[in-house]
Parts: sequence; C-alpha cells; structure tokens
Amino acid sequence: METRDEHLINRLMPDHPELRKLMDDHREFEKKLREFNERPFLTPLEDQEKKVLQKAKLAGKDKIEMIIAPHRTQ
Repeated sequence: METRDEHLINRLMPDHPELRKLMDDHREFEKKLREFNERPFLTPLEDQEKKVLQKAKLAGKDKIEMIIAPHRTQ
C-alpha cells in the first residue's frame, strides 16, 4: 500500500471497526504468505493454502479500498 493510503487508514481505523479487522487480517495474511515464500519447497497442501491466502488477502484489500476511496479526496 502507498504511504498516503497507510496514513489515511491509520486515521480512519479508530472510527471503523471493520477497517481495523480487515487491516489485522491483511497483516496476518502477509505474515503467513511471507513464511510460505521463505520455504524452499511447498507440499501440494501448502501450495493450495498459499493460494487461498493470496485470494483472501486480495479480497480484503478490495474491501479496504472501498472503505478508504471516498475519504481520499477529503
């Protein structure tokens, strides 16, 4: 995310519990994906889990974008 978006998100989070949860989930997905990416080899099950995490992270990012987009022009 851009620094500008991070500042906006940090400003909005206290008033938006959904945004706070989405950001917490996003950070957790990033952490788990980083762990998968550091492994030299993934089992088929781990590879499938990685793909599910990537899709969940992207879906969450889309929801975050929908929440912050109206506040960008303010």
